[in-house]
Amino acid sequence: MERAAKKDAVEQLNGVFKTTSVAIVAQYSGLTVAQMQKLRQQMKQAGASVKVSKNRLAKIALEGTDVVAIGPMLKGPTVIATSNDPVAAPKVAIEFAKANEKFVIIGGSMGKTVLNVDGVKALASLPSLDELRGKIVGLIVAPATKLAQLANAPAGKLARVIQAHASKGEAA
Repeated sequence: MERAAKKDAVEQLNGVFKTTSVAIVAQYSGLTVAQMQKLRQQMKQAGASVKVSKNRLAKIALEGTDVVAIGPMLKGPTVIATSNDPVAAPKVAIEFAKANEKFVIIGGSMGKTVLNVDGVKALASLPSLDELRGKIVGLIVAPATKLAQLANAPAGKLARVIQAHASKGEAA
């Protein structure tokens, strides 16, 4: 790799690391090209990305970013999964690791917080941002519908009472 190409690779990785909220490091030794393509496809569908680069260049690119803590994890053939959604990359990585025993998660970083394997699993078990937004909207809308039902209930009861009296009058 030429010096200029290395510089471009470091700048590109640095840009990715600066904009990401979570980075997961895993070893991928022994995976086939088809399996790596499947991983990349799954990550892309979840809104995450996968980067494979020389560890030395990745460590240089990590300097000055929030995810600098993953530097010591970069040993051997490693892949770095990143996403802006703190749950997307861990979820896909954990699911892929369950299906492929040669894909081993080492750890990661969420912002400046270092994550071990258990931390990555805990992140993966959380609901995604879209699911949380749906739940919040549901919680906000629920009281409004209950208020509307309560406001309409007295009028409905009054109408039923009047109807009952009118029915009694007709029957008598």
